[in-house]
Amino acid sequence: MKFGMLAAVALLTGTIASAQTAPAPNTAKSAVTYIHAGTLLDRPGDTPRGNSTIIVRDGKIAEIRDGFSSPEAGATLVDLSRKFVLPGLIDAHVHLWGIGGDPMRARLDALNRDRFDDMMTAVVNARTTLEAGFTSVRDLGGDPRGVRSLRDAIDAGDVAGPSITNAGEMVSVTGGHGDGGNGLAETFADAVHATEINLCDGPDDCRRAVRAQIALGAKVIKFAATGGVLSNVAGGLGRAMTPEEMKAIIDTAHAMGRKVAAHSHAAEGTKAALAAGVDSIDHGTFLDDEAIALFKQKGAYLVMTEMAPVAALAQARSGALPPATIPKAEAAAAAMLASHKRAIAAGVKIAFGTDTGVSKHGDNAQEFALMVGAGMTPMQAIRAATVGAADLLGRTDIGTLTVGKTADIIAVATSPLDDVRVLEHVGFVMHRGVVAVGNPR
Repeated sequence: MKFGMLAAVALLTGTIASAQTAPAPNTAKSAVTYIHAGTLLDRPGDTPRGNSTIIVRDGKIAEIRDGFSSPEAGATLVDLSRKFVLPGLIDAHVHLWGIGGDPMRARLDALNRDRFDDMMTAVVNARTTLEAGFTSVRDLGGDPRGVRSLRDAIDAGDVAGPSITNAGEMVSVTGGHGDGGNGLAETFADAVHATEINLCDGPDDCRRAVRAQIALGAKVIKFAATGGVLSNVAGGLGRAMTPEEMKAIIDTAHAMGRKVAAHSHAAEGTKAALAAGVDSIDHGTFLDDEAIALFKQKGAYLVMTEMAPVAALAQARSGALPPATIPKAEAAAAAMLASHKRAIAAGVKIAFGTDTGVSKHGDNAQEFALMVGAGMTPMQAIRAATVGAADLLGRTDIGTLTVGKTADIIAVATSPLDDVRVLEHVGFVMHRGVVAVGNPR
């Protein structure tokens, strides 16, 4: 009986599989869009081009011509002839599950919302992020199953949002920045700890935690090398993991084809993560000469997240954060700018990231002005949000507007090379060849 049922299932699934491998012929006409760009920054870091025509076929850039070419029969024309056109922006550090600059609301809703409510919030945050001109993001902490589902729905075209490189939950030691039981009453802490597969203690356990996140769909691994500002636990921002635990995490992730991001504030944690081969340091609040030298030696990226301590400090001073977080917010806000100025001057590789979810979703582009204030030129900041961030994500199909790349394209009214704040007001967004913001004709 059991064998017969299995045979029936095998026959059924085999029939379905055969049907799936023989789709009906696609007789639909190829989707073609002509974009007239007044100024085109096709390769951030190079001099912009003048009047140009971008031809998009089936979501890819098929051709770029000098001047304005008349569209072929049946093609859609997008007139950006008076606009500044550039690649879609990439934010390498967001939290789509984050409430976004309103922690008091998060605390008040804690007993009334579950993960399904949070998922709906994430869907809205994804659309808001895309409409702000960010066509790709690296989500570094959210519900693992939820973010995988959201990622796939966006890829399928069912939901509007940026392409997502997802981390799932942050790997953390017990009591570290990623321990959701910190500061909770015993009953709630015990309940949280019973489900936290992201916590690990010791190298072997940390290898298990990495594999658990990959099993849930993580495309990148994030771990907490140090304490964090918003976790409700005292103890500052110092190193939380041992060098051996960090190396176990990084080696395991790399062996399984995943890059690794380290949440890190204190220099000791940053240096240990860099020595172990981490791909990016996110925050890098306290940097000394040795840390900067290691960045250069290892070729790792710094994801500055200048917006994060500004937002956290404002929340702390308003009384919206628990008391344990306030001295950490003050310390991070006081130290970050000076550290980042030194890193930029030394030529450390920078990838754009905001930690949005701490700050408000849709305000991501406010990071550009802070990067320029730390010593970058507008072009360098834009390159960090395109070429640099694409390299960090391991995405070879985005970052520039060249033939064969994905048609992730945005436009603004005037040149952001003159005033980088123009990027806070994006008027046109195309994601994978589909117009998300703007009116094609």
